Amino acid sequence: MNYVLDTNIILIYLKDEKTKQIIEDSYGPFRAGNNPIISIVTIAEIRALALKNHWGERRIKIVEEFMNELIVVDVRFNDLINAYAEIDAYSQGKLTQKPLKMSPRNMGKNDLWIAATSYATKSTLITTDKDFEHLDGNYFEVVIIER
Repeated sequence: MNYVLDTNIILIYLKDEKTKQIIEDSYGPFRAGNNPIISIVTIAEIRALALKNHWGERRIKIVEEFMNELIVVDVRFNDLINAYAEIDAYSQGKLTQKPLKMSPRNMGKNDLWIAATSYATKSTLITTDKDFEHLDGNYFEVVIIER
């Protein structure tokens, strides 16, 4: 099974052993046969956090080594770009062939790329962010981890 890990899940894996264990026990994105995936956007978000929070070289190295274990999806391929456009239109209630059955949602641009990565790779998204809820079952499965 494919799992896209949202940026907040990467942070959990790095500093919240209890919640990490719940994710592993329930979903096992790192188990044999499963594919843990991140968007290139997640790497950028993590590096920005490192700069803004003045992480030391040791911590940055640990984070980079962890992310090197993941499948990284770049934003350059057509299926991903098309998925981004469709999910953005859908979230805004502007997709005529697939109407949104609730009020429009303003998703952040990075979240749109992460959602598009889940859709294009046919993955379940693991996140703590409820901004993806309206996509659950419409584009991919969304697992929201409560903290």
